[in-house]
Formats: sequence, structure tokens, C-alpha cells
Amino acid sequence: MNDALLLSIRFHDGRYHGAGDWPPAPARVFQALVAGAARGFQLADDDVVALEWLETLDAPVIAAPTVREGQSFTNFVPNNDLDKYGGDPRKIGEIRTPKTVRPHMFNAETPLLFIWTFDNDPSSEDHARAVCQIAERLYQLGRGGDMAWAWGELLDADEVTTRLARHGGAVYRPGKSGTDKALLCPATGSLASLKARYDANRTRFTHTGKQQLFSQPPKPRFAKIAYDTRMGHFLFEIREATSDESFAPWPSPHAAELVVALRDKAADRLKKVLPEETGKIDRVFIGRGATEADKAARLRILPLPSIGHVHADRGIRRVLVEIPPNCPLRADDVGWAFSGLEEIDLATGAILWNLVRAEEKGMFGHYGISDSEQDACRIWRTITPAALPVMRTGRGTTGAERILGEAKAARAVMQALRHAGVTVPAESIRVQREPFDHNGTRAEDFGVPGRFAARGLHHVEIAFAQAVHGPLVIGNGRYLGLGLMAPRKNVWHDVLAFALPAEVNASDARALLLAVRRALMALSKEESGNVPRLFSGHEDNGPPARSGRHEHVFLAADGVGSDGLITRFIVAAPWAADRRIKPWRDGRRRFDETTRRLTELRAGRLGRFDHLTAEPLADGDPLLGPASTWIGETPYVATRNLKKRDDLAATVKMDIAAECHRRCLPMPTSVDVLDVNAGPRGGRPHANLRLQFANAIWGPILLGRDSHTGGGLFHALSARA
Repeated sequence: MNDALLLSIRFHDGRYHGAGDWPPAPARVFQALVAGAARGFQLADDDVVALEWLETLDAPVIAAPTVREGQSFTNFVPNNDLDKYGGDPRKIGEIRTPKTVRPHMFNAETPLLFIWTFDNDPSSEDHARAVCQIAERLYQLGRGGDMAWAWGELLDADEVTTRLARHGGAVYRPGKSGTDKALLCPATGSLASLKARYDANRTRFTHTGKQQLFSQPPKPRFAKIAYDTRMGHFLFEIREATSDESFAPWPSPHAAELVVALRDKAADRLKKVLPEETGKIDRVFIGRGATEADKAARLRILPLPSIGHVHADRGIRRVLVEIPPNCPLRADDVGWAFSGLEEIDLATGAILWNLVRAEEKGMFGHYGISDSEQDACRIWRTITPAALPVMRTGRGTTGAERILGEAKAARAVMQALRHAGVTVPAESIRVQREPFDHNGTRAEDFGVPGRFAARGLHHVEIAFAQAVHGPLVIGNGRYLGLGLMAPRKNVWHDVLAFALPAEVNASDARALLLAVRRALMALSKEESGNVPRLFSGHEDNGPPARSGRHEHVFLAADGVGSDGLITRFIVAAPWAADRRIKPWRDGRRRFDETTRRLTELRAGRLGRFDHLTAEPLADGDPLLGPASTWIGETPYVATRNLKKRDDLAATVKMDIAAECHRRCLPMPTSVDVLDVNAGPRGGRPHANLRLQFANAIWGPILLGRDSHTGGGLFHALSARA
């Protein structure tokens, strides 16, 4: 039996002017079906039943013709508010508004397909046939000038697969990742919401005496669904033309030469069998005759140096051909063009190596090419240097000039990310000529005479605000194998600092940190409703954790200047401040990812803090050191109560020594008590201290009874000076 509904839509012209991205959203198609079925403001009962059935189905698969973006233009049109001028057509000139239009251009002979699947039962098939009849009344899709017509068919699963294979355009499937293209789709209640919006539009202007009131009509109800728009991949191996077919590694500094050789061979091969597509092949493979609109449809040929092991030699043994969903050439034709390419020795005629389809794809994991969210990473480093429009400073430059040059290169990296289509913001960028790994190659060794100057090549490290997937390629040489990046996995920070965008008095530190703790607990809350002990300090069943160890986060307000204002607060993992604790499985990743999600803080009477950004502590930071002398920024509160006739200073010295021992810190060689008091009603002593260690140690150092809420915070004296 049939179990799929196929709607085919063709446009009278090969242009689409509708607002939003391509392809048209299923919600727009649903609205077009409703508009075609309606007679005035009435819908037939049978049509209502069919459309209500359609809105209950899962999001459809979409097959769209390949497009190019046309030139944008601004059109001044009436904004449909003539009612407020009494409907007088002579007043149209007063309600004109500019609308910018950028059409999508495509082959009008290629239809737009929407495929819904449904349960295999007679009633569903009857509803699907009714939708097919409604589709024949569709007359427009997009703006007023986008005239179109449609027809519906009922197919089985095998026929759906055949139609998609024959279509030749880009196929968009509903995905699971929130980072994919999001399209609005009909959902339960969509038809009712469209009726309500239509009725409200008819009465949006009301008169009360001499006043005319405007009421905003309700928005239609649609669901936002992520569609998988990732590129297609063909992975090939470079194999020797011998009996054992062992790898024939290509040196990575000559990656651009390999790409040019493979690209030209594959393009020539495809032109011989598709001579009518010569211009299209030149644009897609080489970029010859391509415009800015063609960049999104170009192939990328990525030579993959061997990485993943400390002794990997970085030789190129694999080549990845990346095909964008909007490529005007069929993916299987492109794969055929590369498969079996040969390198022949011109002197002897012997075959040096072959390009064969790869069966094993383990190298994908080393370059972050995966659909799993667990494989996405925040920190990426170049394997082949990025070609940037900034020349590196040469010898004889001062330190200040070099810093200025690296800052310019970092800004160029930001532009390169934008050109590569990366929308996730970068938190930090590091640029240098040296490779980041000991078996890498310096940037200048990848220079291509006449194309990429050695001084314009840079190795880059980028830390993103969120984890991203690969492959990630940036820079002007991204179509020639340069700028290829690999993730630096399992790099998590144990201490993160947040700069405060507004002034907070030191006396309000406890209220601020309490708000931070509540925010972190909310961000870490699991679907079951439990808050992990890492952020709550409590067991799953409610009572405080009583393990005797510090197993939840430490918070502290820092940067108190002479004006008594806090400039930042820090969040430290428990194993950063209590060195007895070893990070548990997945603990470091969870701490880092959850803490970085703290971008907005509501702190009651202190106000709301927006655009917070987590920054790891840099070497030399007063909280990190290293240093042998540490001085207290906040009072140290002893871990035990004061007894009668105890000497305050001696008690504090004994307590701090025991606390250092418990936290697995070296024993201080001396403890200077700068001032001390017994606390309220003779309780635990409070003291300002200076600690001296035999050797320089790393921070952060938070000690004492209230160390989880910012007490006993120490600064490295050398860093402070």
C-alpha cells in the first residue's frame, strides 16, 4: 500500500522571491494550500479535515533544485494600511514602505518536492488523496509574483527513493541537531491559528468614538524543525599501484599541488562525458567564471594528513571530496570523476599511485567529522596553515609591532570564519608561524609561489563559545587544502572567570555569588529534575553531601580595587581547589560546558547582567600564579571553633597548616597573620594571612570554612606586583 504523500511544485519562472532562506518552508506550502482551497473566507468541510490531518504528520523530506542568489533590489510598495486613511486610494503614497528582495534563481523545469510519510491505513490514504485534490488549486508560493502550480501523488517507500535519486537537486531531511537549518513546519493547531489570524486581520481596526484602534493579529502556530543540511562526502585513499596496494603518502607541505592535480584530472574526466556541462564544471571544480553566488555550490577537495598519534608523520594518505547540498552537479557523477584517478611517471609511463574509494573512515573522527554531538569540539588548531590577507612581520621588528601584527591576523581569522560560514562566535584566537604539535610543519613551508606568499600563511588556534563539528577549513586557500583544522579534544578548563559588565560593591559579594550558584544549578538541572552534586553540593535525595570532601564548585568574587568594586567573579571546579579529588568520568567536560552556558545572570536587587563570557585564567593571573608567596584577598575563616584561652594567631596558624594538608597543598614554610579577630560571639577566627611556600605553586587557592562562597581567596604576590 501507499505510505507517502508527494507534492510536486513548479514555478512559472525560475525565480523565487519569498522571504527567508531556501528552500521554502513546509509551513509556507501549507499556507499556500489553505489559500488555494479557500473560497473567500470559507473552507469546505472535507478540505478542513484533510488539512487538519496533514498538520499532524511529521516534518516532510524536501528535494529542491539547486539555486543561485540573484541581485538584490529595493521595491517601494503599499504596506496594506490604507484602512487607517479611510480606504482612500489617493492616500497610497503615504503608506509606501521599502522591501528588499533578493530572488533565488533555478531551473524552472526542476520541481520542488515535499514528501510526507503516513500510517498505512485506508483512512490516511483517503485524507492524502484529498490533499492531492487541494494541491491542484495551489496558484502561488512565495510573494505575489511567484506564480506556481502543484500536483500530488501517493507513493510507496521504494518509489520515493527512486524519485529522490532522479531529482538531482539538494535533499533536506528533518534532523536532530539544533545547529542545522531550522524551517517552520505545520503542527497540530496550525489551521485553526491561520483561521484566527485571518479573522483578526479583518477586524484589526476598530473605532471608539473619534479614535481608531489597531489590534495586532495573533501569529500563526508552526513548529520549528531542524533540517539536516550537511555536505556529502567522498573519502579516497592514495594507494601504490603494486600488488600489496600500500599507501603512497604525499608530503603535507605540497597539499595545494595535490589538490590542483586531482581537481584538474577529475574536471577533465567529467567534461569528456558531459561536454554540455563544461561551464558548470569549471565553476564548481575550479571556480572559473564563478561569482559570489557560486561559492556556496563549489566543491572542496581536502587532503587529510595522517594525525591522531604522537608519532604520525603528517603524510597525506587520504583525500576528502566535500559536495555541498546546493551543488548543481550530481553527487554520484562527482564521485565517479575522482574514483580511480592515476598519477603516471612521464619518463617511464609507470603508474605511481591510484585514487581508490576508502572503506575505513576512522580518520573522520580525528577531524571532527561526525553527526554525534559528543564529537563536537570547542578548540581547533590548523594542520595546514591558513592563508590570510595579512603578512607576518619579519626579522628586526619590535615586540609591540609583532603584537600589532598578530592582532591584525586575529581579525583576519574572524573574517575567514565568516566567509567559511561559521556562525558560532570565537572566544579566543591565537596566531603563530610555528606548528602547534612537535611533528607539524612551519607555516612558510606551505607557500605556493605566485599564489600564496609564505609570509601570508599562519597557524591558527581558535576557541569557540560552543562546540562545533568538522570539517573546518578557513582562509583564502580553503579550496586548495590550506587552512584545514583539527579539533583538540578533551580540553576543558577547571577555573573560569566572568568579567562583570556593571559595578558591584564588595559588600554585595555574597548576594552576587548566591545568584551565581542558583543560576548554575538551573543550567545543570537534568530532565529528571535532579541537580548534580557538582553544582548543588547536595545528594540526589536532598540532604547536603557528607563525604568529607569538597565535591561541588567553588565561587569567589575577585578584583576588588581601592574603590571597593568587584570586577569579576570566578567559578572553580572542586578538583581545582581540593587536590585530593580526582575529576570523575565526564566531570571536566560537564563543568566546562555547563559553566560556559552562564551568559545571563539575574541577581535580584543587584540587577541583571547580560552578555557574560567565560574566560579561562591565563598564566600569571593573580589567582593562578605560580608563586611562592600568596596573600589573602578575603578573610580566612578557621575550620574549627575557638576554645577558651586559645591564642588567636597560633590557632589560625595551626588551622591553616591542617587545611593545606587536607587539600594536598605543600606545607607553608611560614604563615604571617596580618590581622585576626575571634568572630561573632567567640566563634571561628577570621584572619588575613600571607603564606610562604618553599617552591612556587599553582593556584587557585581557596581555603577555610567558607571557601565555597569566596572566603579564604589568595592572590599570587609576584603576579599581583
